[in-house]
Formats: sequence, C-alpha cells, structure tokens
Amino acid sequence: MRAEIDRSEGDVNLDDRRTAWQSAHIDEETRALLDEDARWFLHQSMSTPCLNVLEGAHGAWLTDTAGRRILDFHGNSLHQVGYGHPRVMAALRETLDALPFSPRRYTNRPAIELARRLCTAAPMEDAKLLFAPGGTAAIGMALKLARLVTGRFKTLSMWDAFHGASLDAISIGGEAVFRRGIGPLLPGTEHVPPCDPAQCVFGCGGTCALRCVDYIDYCLRKEGDVAAVVVETIRCTDVQIPPLDYYRRLRQICDRHGALLILDEIPIALGRTGHLFAIERYGIEPDMIVIGKGLGGGSMPLAALIARARFDVGQHISLGHYTHEKNPLACAAGLAVLDVLEEEQLLQRSLRLGNATTAYLEQAQASAQTDAIASIRSAGLLIGIELKDTATRRAQDLAEAVLYRCLSDGISFKVGQGNVLVLAPPLNIEEDDLWWALGRIVDALDTESRA
Repeated sequence: MRAEIDRSEGDVNLDDRRTAWQSAHIDEETRALLDEDARWFLHQSMSTPCLNVLEGAHGAWLTDTAGRRILDFHGNSLHQVGYGHPRVMAALRETLDALPFSPRRYTNRPAIELARRLCTAAPMEDAKLLFAPGGTAAIGMALKLARLVTGRFKTLSMWDAFHGASLDAISIGGEAVFRRGIGPLLPGTEHVPPCDPAQCVFGCGGTCALRCVDYIDYCLRKEGDVAAVVVETIRCTDVQIPPLDYYRRLRQICDRHGALLILDEIPIALGRTGHLFAIERYGIEPDMIVIGKGLGGGSMPLAALIARARFDVGQHISLGHYTHEKNPLACAAGLAVLDVLEEEQLLQRSLRLGNATTAYLEQAQASAQTDAIASIRSAGLLIGIELKDTATRRAQDLAEAVLYRCLSDGISFKVGQGNVLVLAPPLNIEEDDLWWALGRIVDALDTESRA
C-alpha cells in the first residue's frame, strides 16, 4: 500500500523502471557521479538518489554529462523565461559587480523597484509585500500574518495541495508523501476536498456544481473562527482548473465568515497561465497572494508574499526576517523577468501556444491516435494530460512508461497525482521544439497504451 501511495504523488526514485532506464542510458562516468551524490546527500522521495547528472541549461534545454540534450517541460516550474536568458544574466552580472549582497538594516534599488512593480501589478487595490528566499518561507509568512490580522489561528486548505515542504507548509498541504510519519502537525489546520470534478466526493459527475465550495461555507460556519482559507489558484500538480464561479463564490464565503483568502501561485504566476497572476482570469481580489519560483529568472531563489496594504500590522514582530529577503541579485533577476515577459509578449504567447497545444492534443484524442487520454486540461502553457486505464495497463503504470520513453527521446516532464502528464515548457520555447516534443509524447502514448 505504501508504494501505491508514493506512486500516486508522481515520479519517484524507488521503482524498477527508473533503474532499468539508468542501466540503458547512464555511462560509467555519470554513474560514478550519481554514486558520489547518493553518498553525501540524505535520501528523500522524488529527489535523491538522482536520475542523471547535468552539465548545462540554456533556453528550454538541459544537457547531461554524456552530451545528450533534454527538452525541459518540467523545470521545477521556475523557467518561464527559460534558462540563462540574456536579460536575466546581464542583470545578474551587473548587480554582482556592484552590490553582491545587501545586509539587514539596509535596502537597495533592485528590491525597492521590484516591490513597486509587483505591488502595482497585483490584483489588489492597494498592496505591500515581503520577499523571501523561497515559496515555502513565503507561505509561512502568510500564515503568520493571517494570525496577526484576524486574531485567529485555524486554516482551511485542500487535500492533495502542495504549499512547500516545511512543517507549517505540509500542515496545510495535503500530499501524503510529505505528511506521512511526521506528525503531530500544526493544530487547527483543517482540510476539505479540492475542486476535482472527475473524482468529486460530492457527486458532481464530471462537471463542477460548486458543491465543494458549499462545503467550505459549511465548514467555516461550523468552525466559526478560521483565520484563512489557503488554496492553489490552479493546482499545478495535475492542472485542476476551477470554474469561473468557484472563486467568486469563495470570495463571498470568506468575507461572510471573516476568513482571509490566501492564494498560492508559487509555480503558476508570472505568465504560466497566460496571466501575470492566475487569479486574474477569475476577476476577484485575494487578501494575500504568494508567488515564487519563476520570479528568480530560472536561476535565483526568490519568492514574495503580496498582501493588502491595510494588513501592514506586524511592525512589532518579525514575519520573515530572512537573511536574503532583499537579495539584490535575486531582485535584479526578478526585474529582468518582468521586463522579458512584457517585451517578448510572453503572456499573450502563453495563451496562444497553450490553445494550440490543447487543440493538437484534442485532435490526437479524437482521431483515436491514442485511446489512453481521459481529459486534457490547460491554462496557457500549463497543460495536464490525464490518462485512463486501458485494456492492457493501468493509468499510473502507463504514465510512468510514457515518462521514461520520453526521457529516452530527450523530453522531461512531471507526472502528477500518478496519472497526469504535466507539461510546463518555457513561455519562450521555440515552436519547432514544442511541436516536436508534442509529437513524441503522443507517439509514446500510442505505443505504450498498446504494449
């Protein structure tokens, strides 16, 4: 049972298929490096021991120690502008020469300018922010600020959600691979079912009837003292996209019960969904929004908690106080990212290529090129291909088989919730590379579903 649960969380490093792939593709030099890595790093699911060793990352491509190129549709969700974008690299070099670090008690121009641009662009009437060295840390700041603002400590979040790997983040998260055997977790971290029409526990039957939102209303009413509802605007691990009325109703429910609405957009903000912030598609204002990953330009660790300006009530405590909270290098990279998104019109490109990708996959599904696809979900260049059981193999086994076949072809992507192929290429990927990869993925689906 344990292996089945671990497998449902996505690509893991404990199965026979990974071992077989390495036997076929890893040379002696790389094997020695992998052994050395495994010797010195603590082992953990989905991370160490590692699959391969990299030597380079440029644009949409990775290069391993054997010189093989790998088109990266995974990127840990941080390569919206690709790896090594010239604007980002130039900003880093210029800042490194002038101001490699900004100690506490001081501020710096890149940090101030990035804060201004993010706050003015945020989907709030008036906003302020704090930076952090990673999304998990920013989530922690959001939880602390919610307690200060409301005088309450309870949260309501979703099963299957991922908000980071620290103790507070896994307490509000809902993935077993992070929570198992770790307890006790933070008190008052209640959970509800997520919006998942295909597997709706309320019997929506494939089309969301918002019963999951009604249940949030019920829970907030019964609890009576919840500080915040914490939710991924679009769940990145399997691309679950709530209907338009979901957040409109949720906003009303939170207001009615005095709970804050905190949105986690760490992997999907900054153009991934075709919007700077994914919540823009829903037309509501959150109380807080957490972003990260791509903010560092595919290079630097950087995240931000953006909150309503009236929540600036924590001067007497330290919400974050992180050593690198105003890192000038990371902030310079963030400014370059915003420039690239605007100048290369990557938000519009994300929508256009996302729509074209969805149409391509739907055509493959309709033409019976593969009968393994249950559904295709997309928001910009965040695409989820949900697989179903076929006559010859289960969906989870099929997803892994397709992954490793594509890795052999030089394409990397994430498997989410066990049976969803999650494709998240850079927003500036060359179109020829995109169509080549999609063709190989469809071919792999066809071949493996018939094996």
